[in-house]
Amino acid sequence: MNKKNNKDQKEKYYPATSAARVMTTRIPKVDINSTISDVEKIMFSKMGEFETINYVYIVDKNNKLKGVITVKDVFRVPKNELVKNIMKTNLITASCHTDQEKIAFLAIDHNLKAIPVVDKNNHLLGAVPSDVILSILHTEATEDILHFAGIHGTKDTARNIIKASAKVHFQKRLPWLVFGLLGGIVAAVVVGFFEKALQSQLILAAFIPAVVYMADAVGTQTQTIFIRSMALDHNLNLKKYIIREAMVGFFMALILGIIILFISFIFWHSATISFIIGISIFITILVAMIIAILLPWIFSKLKYDPAIASGPLATVFRDILSLLIYLSIANAVLGLV
Repeated sequence: MNKKNNKDQKEKYYPATSAARVMTTRIPKVDINSTISDVEKIMFSKMGEFETINYVYIVDKNNKLKGVITVKDVFRVPKNELVKNIMKTNLITASCHTDQEKIAFLAIDHNLKAIPVVDKNNHLLGAVPSDVILSILHTEATEDILHFAGIHGTKDTARNIIKASAKVHFQKRLPWLVFGLLGGIVAAVVVGFFEKALQSQLILAAFIPAVVYMADAVGTQTQTIFIRSMALDHNLNLKKYIIREAMVGFFMALILGIIILFISFIFWHSATISFIIGISIFITILVAMIIAILLPWIFSKLKYDPAIASGPLATVFRDILSLLIYLSIANAVLGLV
């Protein structure tokens, strides 16, 4: 009954993806004044009760986490050695409300097999074991892939979509593809507006895929990093982040614009065409990076999953804007020469 009440309490007060919901309390822990011999006795006598034995957690009399030792430590130091003399104290911990995705990345970043969970007063509550961390990584990776494919709208996207029926797949995937198709029609209309410019310099049409691709590649790259940063750091300093990305974007756009300018001039010997392509690449990359940060930020402020802004939605915006920028620049420059 107590276990059921504890589970109900967790479900009531903690999100499904929080540390409190995915941790286990069946972990080896010993008092800070214990010896290695004491640890061995506990390990062997209660082995079947523990869900994870990668680490032994060291606590004081008030159950406050003071350090950890590994199973390797237990077998390579003298039996009479006090655990407090060999325990690691620079601990990586999670709180009850820490999101499971952040826990998984903490484990990867610090090469840990389990992450202890503590309350605000550092009392040890449990630990997220290695098998759960692997499961989290698999689930989060699957969700990210599905989000970028434009599949959203289920309570547990990663699990539900795998077992979903053909009807559900159809319902979840078709709307975004229709949206992408409409975006393609709009893009075709945009190209149609600049038909005269393209007819006068047919080579401009050949560079449309390159301009659109660069906008999509840079936009997707920027958006993925930004969404991941928001997921891992809920107190992300947006101003500092944008300033850094603005610097990165400016220099990437500048270098890529210069590269395409020189390459196009070498092959087609036209300063006008080279200038149009170079400046278009420069501007479209900057715009793509703005969209890549702006869309997820807007979605997060509206309390929607920012990953929804990925995939078809952001791609359509980037494609149309990159075409509009490229052909507008071409039209303006050709009108002056």
